[in-house]
Amino acid sequence: MVYVFLATGYEEVEALTPVDVLRRAGVEVNTVSIYDTPEVVSAHGVSIKADITLNEVDWQDAEMLVLPGGLPGSTNLNDCQPLRDALKAHCNSGRWTAAICAAPLVLGGLGLLNGKHATCYPGFEKYMDGAIYTAQLCSKDGNIITGEGPAASLPFAYTLLEALKGDGAADALKEGMMFNHLMEK
Repeated sequence: MVYVFLATGYEEVEALTPVDVLRRAGVEVNTVSIYDTPEVVSAHGVSIKADITLNEVDWQDAEMLVLPGGLPGSTNLNDCQPLRDALKAHCNSGRWTAAICAAPLVLGGLGLLNGKHATCYPGFEKYMDGAIYTAQLCSKDGNIITGEGPAASLPFAYTLLEALKGDGAADALKEGMMFNHLMEK
């Protein structure tokens, strides 16, 4: 199971693109409100109903935890101590942990990026304590995947899929979603 965490002020494209890509590939994904209620409002006023709330997450079946960026979404995720505790335990157990845009600040603050190659929205690298900043659209180092920002949403999502299902798992999806055509231009 993949869990994508939503906090008030999340970036829509960074949250929903991975959900879309992973579900198209048959991966089980739940969006998770970090609040007691499922409705969460994005940075641009888009309200969605998460699949579950934080207290309904089954941490034992979590294959991957994903943090979308956005402000104040990323700082709201960072302020959620139960999520921080779960991220640390999950990542330290060797399971996949991912964050995009401003959200790598959460991983950096937990010391999870120490010595890892990672990227983020430009200007947020100062919050990635101990990371080796790459400035790439997407970086994968060990069990951590990071993305730069909204434009990296598709490459980030495809990287998540390949991490879960192996290299080449995203090839047909990239073709069907016209991603390869975009990259040719």
